[in-house]
Amino acid sequence: MRNSSIPRAAPSRLPAGIWVLGFVSLLMDVSSELIHSLLPVFMVTTLGISVLVVGLIEGLAEATALIVKVFSGALSDHWGRRKPLAVLGYGLGALSKPLFALASTSGLVLTARLIDRVGKGIRGAPRDALVADIAPPAMRGAAFGLRQSLDTAGAFLGPALAIGLMLLWANDFRAVFWVALIPAALSVALLVVGVREPAPAAAARRGNPIRRENLRRLGRAYWGVVAIGAMFTLARFSEAFLVLRAQQGGLGLAWAPLVLIAMNVVYSVGAYPFGRLSDRISHRALLAWGLAVLIAADMLLAAGNRGPLLWVGIGLWGLHMAMTQGLLATMVAETAPADLRGTAFGFFNLMSGLALLVASGLAGLLWDRWGAPATFLAGAALSALALAALAWRRR
Repeated sequence: MRNSSIPRAAPSRLPAGIWVLGFVSLLMDVSSELIHSLLPVFMVTTLGISVLVVGLIEGLAEATALIVKVFSGALSDHWGRRKPLAVLGYGLGALSKPLFALASTSGLVLTARLIDRVGKGIRGAPRDALVADIAPPAMRGAAFGLRQSLDTAGAFLGPALAIGLMLLWANDFRAVFWVALIPAALSVALLVVGVREPAPAAAARRGNPIRRENLRRLGRAYWGVVAIGAMFTLARFSEAFLVLRAQQGGLGLAWAPLVLIAMNVVYSVGAYPFGRLSDRISHRALLAWGLAVLIAADMLLAAGNRGPLLWVGIGLWGLHMAMTQGLLATMVAETAPADLRGTAFGFFNLMSGLALLVASGLAGLLWDRWGAPATFLAGAALSALALAALAWRRR
């Protein structure tokens, strides 16, 4: 609900803390994507893991991160502090990086992914709540868009660095994985010294955030956003399948990260403009257009694994992310009470995490049994169902 008092002039600049949090995300994403852009190919070609197991590892790892966010978000609300949990989460992410270089079995890869994603889970909801706490209310869409844009810039700089190092070191996966420790450590250091957390409101509640009466305070509007977020995630499986689709079409090992570079360039360039746009237009309309773009991406990826069909499909996948991911975070922030924002982001990501686990496992199963086109056609069908549910909910 908007404040009915005398309106104030909207600020023209985002606070410095939003920029710092964006660059913290950028550095950690350089580190993570340097590894993750190569990891599906490393698992399949070097370790001999099946695509179904790749899908299960990816789904379980991402779901773990999103489930942990429930507890870290609630804890940040209970303490009234966001930054210490964010530092812990980024620290765990940095500590997990050497394990990828040492991995020789699927079990060790899963362990490294789980530690990394637990770190992401611990930091995610408190960091998003911190963005909402720092940003002026009239600029929340722009704030989340900027953070997402810088985060995603790291998601294409990491794969670009991976390509250069793979070419330089003759496809030595493990040597490349060791380099990821450097930007991860810089990310933690920047967060520690560069972000000042605002003081909590004097009247803020400090009870158990997940008690029944507090959950009732979240309200129907918030839980509607949670349902929409879960539908979106169910329709969009792990980007690891984009990498495997391109490799299936003949893309060389060293060039596999090009897939994530292409997707994340579009994502990064679009996230901030679409974030600003979300401050001005109907959220529901922008979500619907995002789903339509995802359907188009899936259809193109089902039709071809090389040439324009592949690369336009990958670009549209990134455009869909730019249109919807910051928007959903803005919708959570706007529908949750300030003292329950961490909890709200946590439950939102719990439901998205469960949907991602189902989606990635289903994608891997369809790929192994009926081939890659079946995976992407199923994604298009689920996106169409989500679009229909969005239209029905509006009526």
